[in-house]
Amino acid sequence: MGKDFYQTLGISRNAKDDEIKKAYRKLALKYHPDKNKSAEASERFKLVAEAYEVLSDKKKRDIYDQLGEEGLKHGSDADQHSDANGSQASYHFHGDPRATFAQFFGFSDPSKVFDDFPTDDSSPRDPFSVFAGFAGFPTRAPLQQDPPIVHELYVALEDINSGCQKKMQISRMKIVNGVPRKKIKLLDIEIKPGWKSGTKITFSKEGDESPNRIPADIVFIIRDAPHPQFKRDGSDISYTAKITLKQALCGASIEVPTLQGAPLSYQSNGEIIKPNSVKRFMNYGLPYPKNPSQRGSLYLRFEIEFPEALPSRLVSKLDELLPNY
Repeated sequence: MGKDFYQTLGISRNAKDDEIKKAYRKLALKYHPDKNKSAEASERFKLVAEAYEVLSDKKKRDIYDQLGEEGLKHGSDADQHSDANGSQASYHFHGDPRATFAQFFGFSDPSKVFDDFPTDDSSPRDPFSVFAGFAGFPTRAPLQQDPPIVHELYVALEDINSGCQKKMQISRMKIVNGVPRKKIKLLDIEIKPGWKSGTKITFSKEGDESPNRIPADIVFIIRDAPHPQFKRDGSDISYTAKITLKQALCGASIEVPTLQGAPLSYQSNGEIIKPNSVKRFMNYGLPYPKNPSQRGSLYLRFEIEFPEALPSRLVSKLDELLPNY
């Protein structure tokens, strides 16, 4: 003879959903093995969980009411769903009543809330009464969320210049039918033109799942990858050209690279280039994050290479030629 799930929960066959929930709450607390050390508690706890999972699901309950426990286990003509192989759908309890408890209450430790509640049948207090929730649902403290999981994402200036898409692979624990399993997921990250270092991209609740916690957010922080030619300052970039002392004094012709591809040409045209000289090329920097149609500037700086020593004859000539100011 099959199990009588209505008798297990102590309810009538026409019990409403809130009555099923209330009965499960009371009995799950009464027989939870962490609180009840009697010999029968563990088995009763498991049976109560199985009864709740069947009677709280309308499709399972309909099959059970018509065909009993055997109808659930072997499928029925009343349930026309089938799996990928064409077999009729059937139900088997997953065997983990603690997972059912955690899914129902939002936490796995009964002592967190119920330490001071009597659960024996002789008590005039109903454990459900302390919830005083609306529509038959319990009132309890909100679940806590795990701290954010932070990753730094280094992005080349060329990608910041034009914007790009990045794919990041993460592994996370997901609870599948009450069992934690490791899953791989690809996250699509859109890098918008001009984004500054330190910009945060948040994927809400993509962290590990657990029965009694809200999954953590996963946060990526954009960082500038080191560049072989440019240094960044907000939406401006700078390029440092190495020139000789002769070029600084007598004139220099310099090709200045850009993020757009085509280089710029700079001619000093006899102007003396001092160590702190800076030349500005407007609109050749990075896009402004809030207005990508406009750009910052590209600054040309100079590093003058002085000789380690000069021949004495050259020193004499320079002494004659150079002014005394």
